[in-house]
Amino acid sequence: MVAHIGNHFKCPNTGLIYSGGVTGSYFSFPNAPPTHKLFQYQYTPQHLVRLLQIIVDGNCDLAVRQVASIHFKNFIGKNWAPHEPGEQQKISPTDKAAVRDYLLEFIVRVPSLLRVQLGECLKTIINADYPEHWPALLTWVKCHLQDQQVYGALYVLRILSRKYEFKSEDERTPVYLIIDEAFPPLLNIFNRLVQIPSPTIEIAELIKLICKIFWSSIYLEVPKQLFDPNVFNAWMVLFLAMLERPVPTEGQPTDPEQRKSWEWWKVKKWTVHIMNRLYTRFGDPKLLKPENKPFAQMFQKHYAGKILECHLNLLNVIRQGGYLPDRVTNLVLQYLSSSISKSNTYQLLKPQLDIVLFEIIFPLMCFNDNDEKLWREDPHEYVRKGYDIIEDLYSPRTASIDFITELVRKRGKENLQKFLTFIVEVYRRYDEAAPGYKPYRQKDGALLAVGALCDKLKQTEPYKSQLEQMLVQHVFPEFRSQVGHLRAKAAWVAGQYASINFADQRNFSAALHSVVAGLRDPELPVRVDSVFALRSFVEACKDLNEIRPILPQLLDEFFKLMNEVENEDLVFTLETIVDKFGEEMAPYALGLCQNLAAAFWKCMQSAEAEEDLDESGALAAVGCLRAISTILESVSRLPHLFPQVEPILLPIMQRMLTTDGQEVFEEVLEIVSYMTYFSETISLEMWSLWPLMINALDDWAIDFFEKGL
Repeated sequence: MVAHIGNHFKCPNTGLIYSGGVTGSYFSFPNAPPTHKLFQYQYTPQHLVRLLQIIVDGNCDLAVRQVASIHFKNFIGKNWAPHEPGEQQKISPTDKAAVRDYLLEFIVRVPSLLRVQLGECLKTIINADYPEHWPALLTWVKCHLQDQQVYGALYVLRILSRKYEFKSEDERTPVYLIIDEAFPPLLNIFNRLVQIPSPTIEIAELIKLICKIFWSSIYLEVPKQLFDPNVFNAWMVLFLAMLERPVPTEGQPTDPEQRKSWEWWKVKKWTVHIMNRLYTRFGDPKLLKPENKPFAQMFQKHYAGKILECHLNLLNVIRQGGYLPDRVTNLVLQYLSSSISKSNTYQLLKPQLDIVLFEIIFPLMCFNDNDEKLWREDPHEYVRKGYDIIEDLYSPRTASIDFITELVRKRGKENLQKFLTFIVEVYRRYDEAAPGYKPYRQKDGALLAVGALCDKLKQTEPYKSQLEQMLVQHVFPEFRSQVGHLRAKAAWVAGQYASINFADQRNFSAALHSVVAGLRDPELPVRVDSVFALRSFVEACKDLNEIRPILPQLLDEFFKLMNEVENEDLVFTLETIVDKFGEEMAPYALGLCQNLAAAFWKCMQSAEAEEDLDESGALAAVGCLRAISTILESVSRLPHLFPQVEPILLPIMQRMLTTDGQEVFEEVLEIVSYMTYFSETISLEMWSLWPLMINALDDWAIDFFEKGL
């Protein structure tokens, strides 16, 4: 077939251009021809097919093939479908037809390094062309699901099904035809694969693709074809078989990162994913349309309990010291949390609840070896993971906390006292142990549990009236612990309960000063958790004289920490302090704006260096601008300060009123409004912002027109 492409479309120079021109630019080969030669050819007829000739040619250097595949992907992404109305087609219908055919032919024959690029191309083409301009695609898939090219058919069907994963009901019509045509042979393949006695890793990859296809097809709704009890049961029997079957021990990587990405563990993850999705979205009759209730009732009656049983068996692996990937553990615990509110599944869970709570959930909440390693080797990453909402999706600890909070919220009468008795026993063993033998990690887990249950405990007697005593006896002493993670946890828990009514205000004062002292702790995570707690104490503080004398030192430590980490909670705390003290912040306004501006530029420089601002950095950048607005508002009755801060803020306003500032345009407009409204005069430099605002509003910022006024 490669020879066929080559004979049909002659291009003796393209490979030379790639090996000399493009790879020269990537790898700095000496005397390489200029890369502009390549771009002379890119809009000529048959250019894309010539690129495919290079990509699929096994005799060609892999680096050259990879560069060709990247250019191929980028060209298709940019030019396959017009992006603007009336834009001229840049690829001829003949070339498009050839590319579609050859992609299907070769996508599974190339190495995985190249398949990733070609898969992205196929995704672009399917999104643009199917079904209107590529109706034969589904026929090709169905045909090859029944011959020797099963992997290729599954790979393409996965991309095709993903197109409709998030589509609303009126856009999902093509899914029904896909399920009619492809699901019967897909089910047969799945059935054969599950029955193979000693399956290889290649079998795992095929099953994983089937799971992903099914996931995309049922993500927003269960297609009506699956409402047939016999059809649905045929699928569920196979998924439950995969759920029950132990992951093969042979061939498992020893490296933790490779192990969690091993194909058989991915199969387990996707199977659990599917069971959870069916249960949480379609398994509760109360939440569904009337026509879907019979399906939900059938699911609850025949499958919910069986899935719960399989999930409990999976968790038992952890209890026995075995391995379960964090993501799988997280998903299993999510299912258990959803089971609490439903009577039939809760009754099944109840006999094993003590084992789940005390031998699985609580140990997952405790500080562990991985935490210790990260704390010691990379404290910045420890902090990032602790405050990253994306990490929560994968964290067994977060899922354990969610399970506990859901349990006491929905089934508190029979479980809250039992769980707290267990926590008190952990405290007792810790207090009675000799200093070198204290169960520090269990104490950390107990503190985490008490902090996580703060909303329930602050509202429920008799616990509500015992909270101050609990804090004084079991939490506040850990501010002086020799163990860093306990000092951090003490600060966090203290912050959770800062708002309670302290009978003895000296206890509040002692905790506040301990939290402030934590800002100078030698361990970075302790300093960050102390800042987080400080916000709660400032909000709860009834006598600002508690804080007023130490305000300069507090702000100094605060900005030292801002120079170390990009964290939005730091900025939230600063906003709270500024809001609380109002005009008293005037002596510090200039320094605050300087430090916040510096922190903002640091976030922006990180973004430019990495070409993409991560979530925490983006939130921190926005937080800096919001804090500046809070400061300007707090000193709004002191107009003489505004000319002093103007030189600090002007560079931010000048740059962020251009397209560079699209993500923060609203925050910058607010700063501009403060600087012009509360200042006694408007400087020429501030007037220079007007054309920038008008250009932005005229071009891309029309949604902010009212704000601009």
